[in-house]
Amino acid sequence: MIKFFQHPHLLVIVLLLSLRDTCEHSIKTKDGIKCLENERQALLKFKDELIDEYGQLSSWGNNKDKKECCKWRGIICDNLTNHIIKLDLHGVSAPLRGNISAWLLEIQHLEHLDLSFNDFNYNTIPQFIGSLGKLQYLDLSYSLFSGEIPHHLGNLSELQYLGLSEK
Repeated sequence: MIKFFQHPHLLVIVLLLSLRDTCEHSIKTKDGIKCLENERQALLKFKDELIDEYGQLSSWGNNKDKKECCKWRGIICDNLTNHIIKLDLHGVSAPLRGNISAWLLEIQHLEHLDLSFNDFNYNTIPQFIGSLGKLQYLDLSYSLFSGEIPHHLGNLSELQYLGLSEK
């Protein structure tokens, strides 16, 4: 076990590393907002392709009180990097309709994507989903997709869960 009193230079190094991490984190927050602007804009463009009859995405927006996308319904951000890592828009009681937009590709650190129990009008599963390389969890169950499962989903090398059930 290292005793810091005997090695004060180690204590200084540990404190400097800790301070560096704190400074890097604070640089990424602007006006107290953790949400990264490019990811927020991508989510808003993603939302534009959806029909939200039940107001599931009413917390999403450009208004001053809605700029913090890390607090939007269905969004989880990483506490250190502020990147969006989880998008959970399952629609068990209030389904979304419309199209899954390729704007999701802008959320490059996405690990969890749940679009289950929505209504995608028997469209095919978008091939670009296979390019979300950090996905560990993907659930598209009961979302009214049709056609073949895109072979591009095989590119998701970190995927641990895949839900595609329809019945």
